[in-house]
Amino acid sequence: MKKLFAAALATTALAGVANAQEITEFRIGILGGENAQDRMTSHQCLKDYTEEALGVPVKIFAPADYNGVIQGLLGGTIDYAWLGASGYAKTYLEDPEAVEPVLVKINLDGSYGYHSIGFARKDSGITSLEDMKGKVFGFGDPNSTSGYLIPSIEIPETTGASMENGDYFGEVKFTGGHEQTIVAVNNGDVDGGVTWADGQGAWEDGYNSGALRKAVDAGLIDMNDLVEIWRSKPIPEGPIVLRKALPEEVKAKMTAMIDNMYDADPDCAYNIAAGETLGFDPITHDAYLSIIEARKAKSN
Repeated sequence: MKKLFAAALATTALAGVANAQEITEFRIGILGGENAQDRMTSHQCLKDYTEEALGVPVKIFAPADYNGVIQGLLGGTIDYAWLGASGYAKTYLEDPEAVEPVLVKINLDGSYGYHSIGFARKDSGITSLEDMKGKVFGFGDPNSTSGYLIPSIEIPETTGASMENGDYFGEVKFTGGHEQTIVAVNNGDVDGGVTWADGQGAWEDGYNSGALRKAVDAGLIDMNDLVEIWRSKPIPEGPIVLRKALPEEVKAKMTAMIDNMYDADPDCAYNIAAGETLGFDPITHDAYLSIIEARKAKSN
């Protein structure tokens, strides 16, 4: 089925001469959030399908932080990425012509939102933000929507205090990414932190999709050892973006391939979507206007 899927894409994405004649390779960027080898492994199927569909070599880049992918898109050295909403906002604010959003992950209930989830170890006795006062709190990456932007706005609305060290939390640390935050909380290196999840399904599974689900699948954590202590308002899921300067036939083929992935290869869709989903649907820039404004306000 997988071979047939790639072959079908090669003929249906565009009629006529539709191979990637204007590119010699295709570069996929993967945001931080889990270790680089796991990111490469989970996206191997995407690499294989892309090579078959476009007929050119495909390279996967897994930079240490979100900014590595963002700068690659801005500099034209990365062609495709699944960005968080805040990462897309940063990319757009630096260069509105760099990328275009094409698809978004769809949850099992048909929505495309997710949450920043605050969590702590169950045996710490921490069950709420109130219990975190004076303790060590972990953010992920400065360019993460759920790992920094949204909690840095919404948590002070709850606590009435800033995120500065000693103002409410005893110390605020950047861990480097979602997986790093999860491991840091699980190991007791920080008292609590935030990560992303769709917030649907069972807590014990790490919800249906997101960083907690990936950590459970990787055997890094037992969710029964953790407890949710805070949840953000719904956040628009970040977009899959393509570099605007790519040939139109390349963009059409990549969009068609990802759009059809859930039906053609559910296992691959699970890997690249970080858990259970209904696949991907079209999305436009307008879905991220509120996040762009929040990012602008944060930088002022």
